[in-house]
Amino acid sequence: MMTIRISRRTALGLGAGLVLLSSTAAALAETTLERAKKDGYIRVGFANEAPFGYATPDGKLTGEAPEVAKAVLAKMGIKQVDGVLTEFGSLIPGLKAGRFDIIAAGMFINPKRCAEINFSEPSYGIGAAMLVQKGNPKQVKDFSTFKDNSSLKLAVMAGAVEGAEAKDAGVSQGQLVVLPDQSSLVAAVQSGRADAAALTALSIAEMAKKADGVESTKPFGEVNGKSVKGHGGFGFRKEDTDLQKAFNAELKKFIGSPEHVALVEPFGFGKDYLPNKTTAELCAGK
Repeated sequence: MMTIRISRRTALGLGAGLVLLSSTAAALAETTLERAKKDGYIRVGFANEAPFGYATPDGKLTGEAPEVAKAVLAKMGIKQVDGVLTEFGSLIPGLKAGRFDIIAAGMFINPKRCAEINFSEPSYGIGAAMLVQKGNPKQVKDFSTFKDNSSLKLAVMAGAVEGAEAKDAGVSQGQLVVLPDQSSLVAAVQSGRADAAALTALSIAEMAKKADGVESTKPFGEVNGKSVKGHGGFGFRKEDTDLQKAFNAELKKFIGSPEHVALVEPFGFGKDYLPNKTTAELCAGK
C-alpha cells in the first residue's frame, strides 16, 4: 500500500491555496449592488443625447437620466456616478458585457428590450417629433407623411425606437436612413440627405435650438390610431435583481416629488412628462 505524506510546508501551501480559493469565491459571489456600496461608486452608460443624458464641454455627466440616477443612487448610499459614453445602439450590449452597471440614457421601455435586460419603473413619458429644414418645405407632420410619399427619406438613430415605430406606421425600410447619433441626424436634414429626422419631442427641440437651418414639427403622440408615446427608464443586467429592486424602491418615492420636478425642469421635463404606465405594462406591449 502506498503512503502519501504531506509535509508541513505543503500543508501550509494547500491551506493558503484554499484561503485564496475561498476569497475568490467570496469576491465572485459579491453582487453589483454590494460592490457599489462598498466602493462608493457605480458606472452608468449614456449616449450623448440631450436632454436625456450627455456630457458638458467640461466633461460633466448630466441630463434627465444621469441626474435622476445620481439622486436615487445617493439615497442608496452610492455617492459617485461615473459615466461611460456609448453609442445608443451599443448600450444594451455594453451593459451585458459589464462595461457599466446601469443604462442612464432615457431609454424607452419596450418588450424587445425587456427580453434582454431588466428596467426600473419609468421616470418620464413623452411623445415624438420631427426635425425638418426651416419652413418645413416637405410639409412633414409625422410618420404618416412618409407612408404617403415613398420618395421621402427619414433619418432615425440606430437602436432607438423611432425606426420600428416608422415601420409599424407603414414607412418602408428603403426610406429609412439609419445613423449613429444626434449630430449625424442634424447633418442629414441640413444637407438634404434626409427630409426629416425622428426622435423624442424634447431631443428634437434641443437639436433645433442648437443647429442652423432646422426646426421642430409639432410633437405627436399617436400615428394611425397607435400610440407612439414612449416611457423611459433605467436598464439593469438580468442578474442584478437586488440592484434593480433597491433602485426602484427609491425611484418610486422620488418620481413626482417636488425635489424630482425641480431637478428635471431645467432639461425640459416636469409635471407634464410624468409617466402614466408601469414597466410591467410597457414590457407586455400595453
